[in-house]
Amino acid sequence: MGLDNWQQKLSGVERLEPSNWPIEQLPGLSDEQISEFQQLGVKTTLHLLHNGRTSEHRQAIANHFHLHVQHVNKWIALANLAQIPSVGCMHCGHVLHAGIASPRQLAQTSVGRLHPQIMKLHVAEMQRQDLCPKVEDVNQWIHEAQKLTTGS
Repeated sequence: MGLDNWQQKLSGVERLEPSNWPIEQLPGLSDEQISEFQQLGVKTTLHLLHNGRTSEHRQAIANHFHLHVQHVNKWIALANLAQIPSVGCMHCGHVLHAGIASPRQLAQTSVGRLHPQIMKLHVAEMQRQDLCPKVEDVNQWIHEAQKLTTGS
């Protein structure tokens, strides 16, 4: 066990590591775009975040795909939200469409404000309220976003 792990155990605080997902799990990418990303060496969501870290890099990706940079910005936002383990690629699209664009913004959002928006999106999309994430799930997203953005 390394020094960092011992310090975490002694402090009683477990550090939350950002999740990394295969690029093909990121919502909104076509099969052709996934294949193109993989050929470019972008195989995971963290690779995408690294390759799109500046506006110049995002514009270069947009030029490569012959798309407006807004599409790339959306992919970057989705990959950024997917770093939150309980959000992942499964819920990052709903979080983004609820108006939350980053883990930092999610960390500052109240569950009372976000859960109704998530429920409204789920019901509109799936026509089933029972498939909507529970309040406890959304609370977990916020808690993990807080841990990721504060580094503890």
